[in-house]
Amino acid sequence: MNRVVVVMAAVLLFTVACAADVFNYQAILNGPSESPPNASAGTGFATINYDNVAHTLAISIVFSGLTGTTTASHIHCCTATSFTGTAGVATTTPTFAGFPLGVTSGTYMTTLDLTLASSWNPAFVSAQGGISQAESLLASHLGDGKEYLNIHTSVVPGGEIRGFITPVPEPATMTLVAGGIVGLLGKLRKRKA
Repeated sequence: MNRVVVVMAAVLLFTVACAADVFNYQAILNGPSESPPNASAGTGFATINYDNVAHTLAISIVFSGLTGTTTASHIHCCTATSFTGTAGVATTTPTFAGFPLGVTSGTYMTTLDLTLASSWNPAFVSAQGGISQAESLLASHLGDGKEYLNIHTSVVPGGEIRGFITPVPEPATMTLVAGGIVGLLGKLRKRKA
């Protein structure tokens, strides 16, 4: 019986580990999060999904209420301190390909192939020593508050709204899996005693 419990726990952990190739993040964009902060009534929300096996970054953005019309949008990396300061542009410059320009609201979806030079700011890649090093740096700071998504406009050229990239809260199923493993291990411990 003890071996069955251990094998079940191992299979469950292996299954969870195999499914952990896509990492989910989000960013809530607004004017007060800019540096320097501004009073824009504009807001936005983005999801960023990083796949470390396919080497892709899927980005989905919705925004509205901007004071000016859009001129650019991209991801910046990496500030010295979490949730504050500024950093250079890491992704496509001057803007994501196909991002809606000249508007005050809109939606956008893209998937960047991080193995391609066209997905990056050439200066960022050069500073890191190559594309794979640029991806490593970007991936290592996703979710730690040192990268942000910025939308620039005609009224606020330095960025009207931005949001630091943070992890999406853990799904309830992961909590249930962890609770099940703890319960199985507890039962195993009781039987040994």
